[in-house]
Amino acid sequence: MSLPPGRPNEGDVPLGGTARSARVHSVSHALGVLRSALFVLWLIVTVIPWASAVLVVSIFVRGNPVYWMCIGWLRVAIWGARVICGVRHRIEGMEQLPSAADMRAVMLCPKHQSTWETFAFPTLMSHPLCYVFKRELLYVPFFGWAMSRLDMIHIDRSKRAEAWNKVAEQGRRYMSTGHWVIMFPEGTRTPRGSQGIYKHGATRLAITTGVPVVPIAVTSGRCWPRKSFVLRPGVIDISIGKPIPVEGREPDELMREVERWIETEMRRLDPEAYGAQR
Repeated sequence: MSLPPGRPNEGDVPLGGTARSARVHSVSHALGVLRSALFVLWLIVTVIPWASAVLVVSIFVRGNPVYWMCIGWLRVAIWGARVICGVRHRIEGMEQLPSAADMRAVMLCPKHQSTWETFAFPTLMSHPLCYVFKRELLYVPFFGWAMSRLDMIHIDRSKRAEAWNKVAEQGRRYMSTGHWVIMFPEGTRTPRGSQGIYKHGATRLAITTGVPVVPIAVTSGRCWPRKSFVLRPGVIDISIGKPIPVEGREPDELMREVERWIETEMRRLDPEAYGAQR
C-alpha cells in the first residue's frame, strides 16, 4: 500500500533526525576544538611573561612569595578554562581541611583524571602545596623552569630507593613549615569511569611523618579528558573527605581505605561514567 502524497516513509524520519544530529554534533565539536585552541593559546601567551617574572624575582626571593606568585598564573589558567571553554567547578568538604591560620600539615591524596586538578588545587587550598612529580617536567619551557624555583619534590623514577629517600626527607622538611604534600595514588591520569592501581607511597610518607591523609574525589575527566587538549563545557565536582589518622596503620592497609572512599565517592559524583561499565 502506498503512502499519501507528502507523507514521509517510516525510515525517512530517523534518517533526517540522524543527519541533523550529526550536523549539530559536528558543529559542537568544531566549536569545542576552536575554544580549546584559544585556551591553549591563552596559556602560552600568559605563561611566558609570568614565568619569566618568576625566574627574575626568584633570584632575590625564595619560598612562599614565589609560590603565591606562581599561583597567580594558575588562577589565570583556571579563569581561562571557565570563560573560554565553559569549565566550572563546585567543591564540598572544604571544612575538613585546616584553615590558613592552622599550621597542621596534611597529606592530600586525590583522584587523578586530568591536568585540570593539578592547576586548580593550589588555587583552592589555604596552604602551599608541595607536589611530588617526575623531574622531566622541569624541562618544559617556562612552565617547568618556574616550577624548579618552588619547594616541590621532583624525583627520578628510575632510581626508586633514592627517590623514596628524597620524598621522605624533603616531605618531612616541607610539612614542618606548613606545606601540604600532595600525591596522586594512581600515579598517572586515568580515563573517566576507570580505576587505576592505587600505590601506597602517599600513605607510607604520611605514616613516616605522622600527618593525616585526606582523600579527594574529582570528576575532571568529565570536562578535560586525559591525553586531550579539547575541553568540554560542564561542571567538575570536587569532594574532600575527612582526614584519616595514621597512628597504628600500615601503608597498604591505609591506602585501601583511601581507595575505597575515593572510588565510592566517584560513583556518587559521576554515576553516568561508571554506570556505562555495568
